[in-house]
Amino acid sequence: MNASTTTRANNREQKEIQLSNVSARMRATLLETAVEMVNRGRLPSVTELANEAGVSRATAYRHFPTRARLIADLTDFSLGPVRSWVSGHEDGVDRVMELFENTFPRFKEYETQLRAALLVSLEHQLLAQAGALKEDQYKRGFRRKLLTEAAKPLKTTLGKRRFDRLVRALSLIYGIESYVVFKDIWDASISETEATARWMARALLKQALAEAGVECPLT
Repeated sequence: MNASTTTRANNREQKEIQLSNVSARMRATLLETAVEMVNRGRLPSVTELANEAGVSRATAYRHFPTRARLIADLTDFSLGPVRSWVSGHEDGVDRVMELFENTFPRFKEYETQLRAALLVSLEHQLLAQAGALKEDQYKRGFRRKLLTEAAKPLKTTLGKRRFDRLVRALSLIYGIESYVVFKDIWDASISETEATARWMARALLKQALAEAGVECPLT
């Protein structure tokens, strides 16, 4: 490869990096705008987001082809620290409780976005059942991986059936749904919501281990 060819290759590489950086900045700007809109009580369409951000619809749709993709990416953007959680414990019980104690409280920071995601999920489910959904169905599910990973050391002790049941039961309380039930129906405070969720998690762990004939270290 001669010097001229090397220079052209380097220039192309630099241009690709620059374009990638520009695209990443635009995506971040759009997501930040979407967060602001949701915080103001607006669940935007991709077109509404483009108008709010002052960019063309083509630009917005290039990053978010559908509203479902926008909401999914908005949730990922908001919950990055939660989804990247890694436990510092080896014991399964400690890991599950650490997850509830360290990450569950963060949901209050993103409650508006999570409620928006729940709304879109319910709307899509209704449309899908009626055969009227005209875009990819938005489905949530990040908690499955988090809870499964947290409880993983218990799988051998509990066996697959009990382990799967425990993780599914925990998924009922680890998420925005707990906030909806406790705050909207019971008018509970954030601290009451978090304390009740932890109490339920302990109860489920104790029951699962008791069924397996193992004493739970939790009091």
